[in-house]
Amino acid sequence: MDGGQEVRVEAAPYSCSTCDGGEVAGRSLVRRNKKIRSLSTSSANSCSEFRRTQSLHGPSPVTTFGPKACMLQNPHAVMHIQDPATQRLTWNKPPKNVLVIKKIRDASLLQPFKALCMFLTEVKNMIVYVEKKVLDDPAISGDENFGAVTMKFCTFREDLDDISNRVDFIICLGGDGTLLYASSLFQESVPPVMAFHLGSLGFLTPFNFDSYQSQVTQIIEGNAAIVLRSRLKVQVFKENWEKKDSIDEKGIILTNGSTESSCKAMQYQVLNEVVVDRGTSSYLSNVDLFLDGHLITTVQGDGVIVSTPTGSTAYAVAAGASMIHPNVPAIMITPICPHSLSFRPIVVPAGVELKIMLSHDARNTAWVSFDGRRRQEICHGDSIIITTSCFPVPSICFRDPVNDWFESLAQCLHWNVRKKQNYLNSEDEEF
Repeated sequence: MDGGQEVRVEAAPYSCSTCDGGEVAGRSLVRRNKKIRSLSTSSANSCSEFRRTQSLHGPSPVTTFGPKACMLQNPHAVMHIQDPATQRLTWNKPPKNVLVIKKIRDASLLQPFKALCMFLTEVKNMIVYVEKKVLDDPAISGDENFGAVTMKFCTFREDLDDISNRVDFIICLGGDGTLLYASSLFQESVPPVMAFHLGSLGFLTPFNFDSYQSQVTQIIEGNAAIVLRSRLKVQVFKENWEKKDSIDEKGIILTNGSTESSCKAMQYQVLNEVVVDRGTSSYLSNVDLFLDGHLITTVQGDGVIVSTPTGSTAYAVAAGASMIHPNVPAIMITPICPHSLSFRPIVVPAGVELKIMLSHDARNTAWVSFDGRRRQEICHGDSIIITTSCFPVPSICFRDPVNDWFESLAQCLHWNVRKKQNYLNSEDEEF
């Protein structure tokens, strides 16, 4: 760092009426002046938490996304549930800062990435945020013509820099994984996400890049439909057992000392699913599943998937689950190869609290992953608490939430595609 003057920006606290006015303290950011603007290491995450609602519909999602975007409220809502087709994006102030997420190590995305960034900086006069490892790509850093544009970028590093109160909206270039990655960068309010289909599957990426200029302009003007993709708030409590050696009168350390336990907690925001599996062990996974403090079943098999409606079309559907529209307030529980013919996937209300622990007689440990990342071991005494998050991902639609979802089912998963039965005419009926 060059020792530039520190400028501290205090964000206004946010209050959620659904969670009994629980307040999330605004994070303070420290920014130092550099030739290429880079965020400093983020401050400690806020420890404030929302109180879980008792409603079976789950917590009402936050409808402010980033510093400037919010959802246009519809006064004709029925039973406090807004018609998905009427969910529209609006801006409190014109957006100025945009985060561009590009799939790493994909040469086919270099030209679209450069074209989009030049359009945003030179035509729209916007401030572009890009992850530092994207600019470290030799194909980008070695381009002298594009170098003048990159000097205007703000860079950040995952898990080190906090950009939650800096970005007005997000543009993803790649497949569904880029949208999952964008979600992981924001542990609280998420800015609106516009995802271009430049990957393999593209179930969550409805936009084609051919007409990106007109489509991005339309989003900046606030004329777009959005779908609120609920996330899961996952807390992992790890029981750490530390052996305390005792010392005798002569100062000799005795190895048969007592043990003391301490609990370490970690928290994640998950867009698709939480997967608990048996890992590399040859034994069946054996975990207890609690719902609102009551033991409902023990999962014996390869594992269990706890997914959002968005995640119901990912790993869960491959394991035999049903597909749920993102606007349905629910949590899906899907066993992975259960050792029981009657163990079917179930859907529970979004307002419940799930807890997963190793059974006391489990032969081996288990492993957990969150949207396919941050995989870690779960041992005896550890617990995983899962609830619906108050912070959804506002995904910008190409048309509207209903049409986009069925279009993805048809185009990506070939839902109900079959050869049609021949028409039966009057002559055929005689036989």
